Amino acid sequence: MVVGTKEPSDPPPDLVIESDVTSKTTIEAYESVGVPEIWIYDSGELTIYLLLQGKKYTKSETSPTFPQIPITELIPQLLEKNW
Repeated sequence: MVVGTKEPSDPPPDLVIESDVTSKTTIEAYESVGVPEIWIYDSGELTIYLLLQGKKYTKSETSPTFPQIPITELIPQLLEKNW
């Protein structure tokens, strides 16, 4: 069951964005509920993970959710400007 859902059959979110520096959720936890895409921002770098064939996460340079946007370059630049 996904936190915040009412039914065990509720689908997982399409995308998880993690930026918490104090307590990170393990990739295995997201894998167990089948989240297809994870963005993890850590130490000024954004890493995209994709769940391939519902089994294991693989790093990716692009996001299938936003295929035309260079997410791994854009997000760190925008966050840097805001600090």
